[in-house]
Amino acid sequence: MPKGESAIRVSRKQVDAFRLARHHLSKRIDRLAFASVAGDIAGAQAQVISAAQMSIWARVRKATILDLDAAIWKERKLVRAWCMRRTMFLLPSDELALFARGTARRSEYNLEWAFDRVSSRQSLDKLLDSILDQMEQPSTRSDIARLLGSQGYKIKFKAGGGWGSTRSVPWVEVGGALLSIGLLIHALDSRDVICSGPSVRNESTYVRADKWVPRWKDMPREKAEEQLLAKYLRAFGPATVTDYALWMGLYVKDAKKIWSRMDKKIAIVDVEGVEGGMLEDDLPDLGNASIEGPVVRLLPNFDTFLLGHKSHRNIIDEEGQKKIYRSQGWVSPVVLVDGRALGVWSHKPLKNKELEISVAPFTKFSNEIGSLVRHEALELGEFLGYPTVRTVL
Repeated sequence: MPKGESAIRVSRKQVDAFRLARHHLSKRIDRLAFASVAGDIAGAQAQVISAAQMSIWARVRKATILDLDAAIWKERKLVRAWCMRRTMFLLPSDELALFARGTARRSEYNLEWAFDRVSSRQSLDKLLDSILDQMEQPSTRSDIARLLGSQGYKIKFKAGGGWGSTRSVPWVEVGGALLSIGLLIHALDSRDVICSGPSVRNESTYVRADKWVPRWKDMPREKAEEQLLAKYLRAFGPATVTDYALWMGLYVKDAKKIWSRMDKKIAIVDVEGVEGGMLEDDLPDLGNASIEGPVVRLLPNFDTFLLGHKSHRNIIDEEGQKKIYRSQGWVSPVVLVDGRALGVWSHKPLKNKELEISVAPFTKFSNEIGSLVRHEALELGEFLGYPTVRTVL
């Protein structure tokens, strides 16, 4: 937007409708397109892979969990990899380079941290090269530890499984420092693209993207950063640089550098007194956006729709926020109605192939909303392969 012009004024309802449409939540799309859905929503967070699978389910018609498993592990149309915030996401395989190279700045924080602790960068690079060679096939951290041990490196096992875990994991001594192999894989991801392979004995594996992804094609980091920012704004705009930095897991100063390169393509809009940026090309869609409601979806924990902004007031008021955004980064499953969180839910299997879905509304649902929630619960049961669903509402 040229300097001196006023921000374009839009309503909160228009923004809600725009984001719902961009996340394929206002209208589900065909099941054959679920790989592209993962790209349109800028990735489905997959630290808990079942949650990522349900994120895709919430946006497509009649897909099953078997379809998604096949797409990830057999057809490799989808891939699980670290990217934003150094968190695992489920991504379209043909866009992995975009996400990986677009978030390489975040990976470099781990590499620089490791460099600061070793006496020789050459020694660390040599170690990373050894790990990369091992990843020509899917390898666990234990596999990597055995390889490094055979090459003369000292291996120790100590706590450090991440996210509060106390399980014992392998660490390696290099250049006078003791570094976890998990950290080294993150550091390696700043140079090379790594993704998840299938688990072995309940242990995660990691593999080079060029050895795993069909028709792998890399791309330059600068181009990837700009395309990833555009993808973010298409899904989450209007947004601020701070929102984008938080979503990426970047220092704000680094996020500003990328944002500034796209500045001429970004328009500023005023959403009832709050300004944010979005792609100029998306202004017509925003202006025409409306909700043919009510739109009800059961979003799983960590759904990407809930994680795009620093403030969560577009999702929930201050009083209800702690019911969704909980301690240690946990994000609860949400009953989303027209873009707002009106309750939380959980599910558990029962005997005789029955699924129980328990819903806790923040305020009493209308009969219409309650009926739509029950319909979503039946759809989820079908996706997960349960012929019978019991909804507790």
